[in-house]
Amino acid sequence: MSHSNKKLNNQFYSLSSDEVLNSVEKALGRTQLGERATGSLLALNSLENRVYQMEFEDKFRVVTKFYRPGRWNRIQLQEEHDFLAKLQEAEVPAVAPLSLKGFKNGTLGETADGIFFTVFPSVGGRLLDELTPTHLDVLGRHLARIHSVGANFRSSSRKRIDVNTFGRIPLQRLIDQECFETAALQSQYENICEQVFARAEPLLSWCKYIRVHGDCHLGNTLWRDEQAFFLDFDDLCLAPAVQDIWMIIRGRDQEAVDQREAILKAYRQMYDFDPAELDLIESLRALRIIHYSGWIAERWEDPSFQRAFPDFMSARYWQDEISELYRALEAN
Repeated sequence: MSHSNKKLNNQFYSLSSDEVLNSVEKALGRTQLGERATGSLLALNSLENRVYQMEFEDKFRVVTKFYRPGRWNRIQLQEEHDFLAKLQEAEVPAVAPLSLKGFKNGTLGETADGIFFTVFPSVGGRLLDELTPTHLDVLGRHLARIHSVGANFRSSSRKRIDVNTFGRIPLQRLIDQECFETAALQSQYENICEQVFARAEPLLSWCKYIRVHGDCHLGNTLWRDEQAFFLDFDDLCLAPAVQDIWMIIRGRDQEAVDQREAILKAYRQMYDFDPAELDLIESLRALRIIHYSGWIAERWEDPSFQRAFPDFMSARYWQDEISELYRALEAN
């Protein structure tokens, strides 16, 4: 890591409340009496970025996201914002960033230290623990509309979920950073990963890649009665449509199969879906497991990751990961 990148990361780790409040005030053009921030700043759950809810003197509320340096460049972040704008034009209930007066009404701000940030309207709602048939129908129709918009973009600067980006690169990072407690564990993990790659590569070679949410679990949806709002497109990427389907319904049992089919029944009313993509689920699940460990390793110098994953690199951690990868292989 270069000296300048290390310095920027340290500034990100130590981002202060005053820096957040002042940056957002100026970006929104809310520096006059009666419009300024109250000083109320609630940190929201996010390891990758720094995300806060803010309130202003006129009761206006926003959620601001300060992006981790080095993950996405300006072009990639702007692509996310442009995609959200297109979703809003298509009347898809996705939360898009606000225009920033302090940045020529663009949606991407930058602190004096060079940390990118954006500001979203605060959307009220609740998280769901269980999905009713109505919820499944709503999710299916909205995902179809998200994917129909995502399929219309001609090019992308975002990552592609494949064996290289979600498999070989994170595996090599884990090896390079000596994340394994013993050589035997590393050898066992490498072996199961190679089996995953051999299974996934031919399956992913034929499928259609479109823009998808990328991290479409239920925690990234808010609900008002039976209306869903999609949040956090930070992992926007190129992938088969089924990536978002299996992330919403992660189980393997019959209930999960039935719920996926209910979502797809509604989905097909709005957009085409190739049922052969269902055969990709376990390979995509396994690649995500490998990618997730590589992500932790990449962020390990961040103190918040060491607190969040105290067992990372332990023998128990890798034994659990190996078991999960075997389950994915056996489930195919």
